[in-house]
Amino acid sequence: MSTKKLSLIDSTTIIAGSMIGSGIFIVSAGIARDVNGSPGLLIMAWVMTAVITILGALSYGELSAMMPKAGGQYIYLKEAFGPLYGFLYGWALFAVIQTGTIAAVAVAFAKFTGVFIPQIGPDKVVLNLFGFAINTQQLLAVGVIIFLTTFNFRELKSSALLQNIFTIAKILALLLLVLLGFWFGCKGFGDWSHFSPAFPDTITLASIGVFGAAMTGALFSADAWNNITYTAGEVDRPQRNLPLSLFLGTSSVLLIYILANIAYIYVLPIEQIKTAENDRVATLMMQTILGDKGKLFMAAMIMVSTFGCLNGIIFTAGRVYYAMAKDGYFFKSAGTLNKNQVPANALTMQCIWACLLCFSGTYGNLLDYIMFVVMLFYALTIIGLFKLRISRPEMERPYKAFGYPVLPAIYVLLAVWVSSVMFIHKMDFCIYGLIIVLIGVPIYFFLKKVNSQTISNQ
Repeated sequence: MSTKKLSLIDSTTIIAGSMIGSGIFIVSAGIARDVNGSPGLLIMAWVMTAVITILGALSYGELSAMMPKAGGQYIYLKEAFGPLYGFLYGWALFAVIQTGTIAAVAVAFAKFTGVFIPQIGPDKVVLNLFGFAINTQQLLAVGVIIFLTTFNFRELKSSALLQNIFTIAKILALLLLVLLGFWFGCKGFGDWSHFSPAFPDTITLASIGVFGAAMTGALFSADAWNNITYTAGEVDRPQRNLPLSLFLGTSSVLLIYILANIAYIYVLPIEQIKTAENDRVATLMMQTILGDKGKLFMAAMIMVSTFGCLNGIIFTAGRVYYAMAKDGYFFKSAGTLNKNQVPANALTMQCIWACLLCFSGTYGNLLDYIMFVVMLFYALTIIGLFKLRISRPEMERPYKAFGYPVLPAIYVLLAVWVSSVMFIHKMDFCIYGLIIVLIGVPIYFFLKKVNSQTISNQ
């Protein structure tokens, strides 16, 4: 891989930039509906998401410092439980987790570009192909995916520089959103009574379960924090910078997320948050305080945010497919590097599938299906941390998980709890997610057989 290394700042901006997409601007409406209009539970959903995510990041720090190789979570699962588990994660990543996210974020970018260019929209059909109506919104989404994929064929530092610029821009924009909310709130647009009553009079086991399921949107908005581990082989001083960047990136983003939601509730009554048009809570808040200019401000902000997010999630996951190909569990050509020491073939394959998902229009459902599985993989990876402490005590551990074994154990319990309530309250989605993962089992054994035959014939 590239000899030009990612610095601590680069690593932190990749984490923050990959996390901040369009979710923070819209998912609070769905959460508010799920928690039956409780302002306190809405904020608690984001606080719990922050706790779970930061605990996970602190635990991943040990694994990333132990195994600073391209592939990240794929490598950790393979080392802890065997190649099948690593492959199933990589398969799910390629099938929908990363590619589905790329498609969803690219369409969000195109959707808000349509605010400025009316010719871009889902109703602007330009071609009917085999019964599929292709519109200008899809074409722009595909175009930006192809552009950023080819841009990431360049040297590592070029991708990192672009990520730094857009991450700083959208963090400043998010902070401006929060500050404007509080400033204009204090000027008469806000009311602290919107927080009352903060919680329901009674809390039952059923309502706790509903609360856990309601966190799905917040967890998705905070996801992709582990993407930096995919590029671990290209991080400078990984034993120090990987754990530190995981903590700095996740904690700073989630603090801003919580402040943004406090600003939403301060300016908007909870009923308005629940019923925001197309769930665009942030847009509604900005329109409330700035009028029509607020709508344009938010559209531009989301375009910057989604563009930077796309660069981060496109840039990182190619390293996983590269590592899988080197092990014989992905297309062989994905295991090669271009002249810039970048896995361009792996990025191209990811690009093609993500573009097809844009045209299919199914990525939204696929992401709902897979969030349950994502949480299970996170829990399994942290269980792998415990397993490796026992089975591989000789491995060098330059950083040890903060609060071990208590905090990692709490993370596993929380992740399993969230997964369980998701399964209870969104069973159909969860079952489809499991099916997507299980499809990878016969593929794994087929690839293993082909790989063994290739080795025996050499």
